Amino acid sequence: MRAILSVSDKTGLVEFARGLVELGVEVYSTGGTHSALSAAGVPIHSLSDLTGFPEILDGRVKTLHPGVHGGILARRDRPEHLAELARHGLQTIELVAVNLYPFVETVSKAGVSLEEALENIDIGGPTLLRAAAKNFPHVLVVVDPEDYSPVIDALRAGTVAFEERRRLAQKAFQHVALYDTAIAGYLRTLAEGEKGPEKYQMLPQAITIGLRKRLDLRYGENPHQHAALYLDQSLPGQAGGIAAAKQLHGKEISYNNIVDAEAAWHAVSDFEECTVVVVKHTNPCGLASHPDQTEAYRRALAGDPVSAYGGIVAVNRPLSAEMAREMGSTFYEVVVAPGYEKEALALLQKKRNLRVLQVTGGTSGAGMQYRPVSGGALLQEEDREPDSELSLKTVTKREPTAEELRDLRFAWRAVKHVKSNAIVLAKDQALMGMGAGQPNRVTSVHLALRAAGERSRGSVLASDAFFPFPDGVELAAQGGVTAVIQPGGSIRDEEVIKAADEHGMAMVFTGMRHFRH
Repeated sequence: MRAILSVSDKTGLVEFARGLVELGVEVYSTGGTHSALSAAGVPIHSLSDLTGFPEILDGRVKTLHPGVHGGILARRDRPEHLAELARHGLQTIELVAVNLYPFVETVSKAGVSLEEALENIDIGGPTLLRAAAKNFPHVLVVVDPEDYSPVIDALRAGTVAFEERRRLAQKAFQHVALYDTAIAGYLRTLAEGEKGPEKYQMLPQAITIGLRKRLDLRYGENPHQHAALYLDQSLPGQAGGIAAAKQLHGKEISYNNIVDAEAAWHAVSDFEECTVVVVKHTNPCGLASHPDQTEAYRRALAGDPVSAYGGIVAVNRPLSAEMAREMGSTFYEVVVAPGYEKEALALLQKKRNLRVLQVTGGTSGAGMQYRPVSGGALLQEEDREPDSELSLKTVTKREPTAEELRDLRFAWRAVKHVKSNAIVLAKDQALMGMGAGQPNRVTSVHLALRAAGERSRGSVLASDAFFPFPDGVELAAQGGVTAVIQPGGSIRDEEVIKAADEHGMAMVFTGMRHFRH
């Protein structure tokens, strides 16, 4: 029995190789793997002994040889294959253990050049794996160090079951597919700073998504659904966000916790100012920006203190001890921040069930969002239109005041994080009330006014899409709303504008909408 070992990850390598040698296996290897095993005193053969040919092109060509692939691909149940090997003086190979150059790790580092990235694209490794996996009834293929011990144990027992061989082959093909997906994703992005439509091929003709499991979850949205959390490796170098968050405290995180935490982190990441959000069932029920973090929290909580119970809090600054103390009287499921003051973390850790997440990086992979549908998937660019590029057009007789304009911009940024049909009321850069997910817009206005109560007076309103009728604006005026921001574009825009003018309201059009289905 002969085996080829060529691994980038040396975890468990020496023990695995020793186990093979003890079983009488002839072990062949290349490069760093050969050096590591030789240094550990493991009897090892150079792959050149098998091929009769040296490594060339700085090691780029070493396993691409009939002496290797003939021995792997020959079917043992076909006498003519074995006879052909014999005619050419070739031998069968029964085991291939390979894991690939660390491409993802390499391109995730800052300042990596294209040349360095290309040098870390493995060619021989994937070819070995695909060959061995294709012939898995006769050849064992191992890509994961966690499989070393089970394989050795099975070989000691005398045989490796067909089902196990098939599982290992599936794992090998998936390993290569994930690797190729990462390379393709990297090559779709050009050097940082380049401009133009070629900077990122957002919607190519064909695309694969590479996910690696980070952890199993107790269950999904409901206890009868299985669930797990995966890291997206389709675009190496884009690591971060909720999937990669570090849990500093609290009980096991759930599927719904993760969904809500993503909504919260997505919302606060959209603001440059110090901002705090309280999210319940993926919708912000409280949101505020203020230079003083604790004051921002107080204002966010005031948005809907009843709904805040059992919600998720996120802040886009390291969480202070003062804010942690202020949070003490309200029960939350999760708190999300880019960092925590030492005293703040100690205070939060006193709450046994509170999950404390530290998040770095962006909110999605290079601005792409995908959603499964039956039989396929939808892909789109993320809704990240820079606020600085927002051109507001006043359409009413009255221009908004400076204070109203500031709150209109805040409300417009907030409303895109609320499910359609979305209505947001804001004042002093804080959410006063919101209406979400309703079949008609006027109901959302009603809900936002009800949530705000008397605080709606003097507030501004943002609508994620145009008002199809003037009734929503008229209802807002009755609640004391003084200014409105909306996309415009309805066939009844003139009626809507007229209603605003009749109530002395200011209204601005954005020319774009923020649907969030």
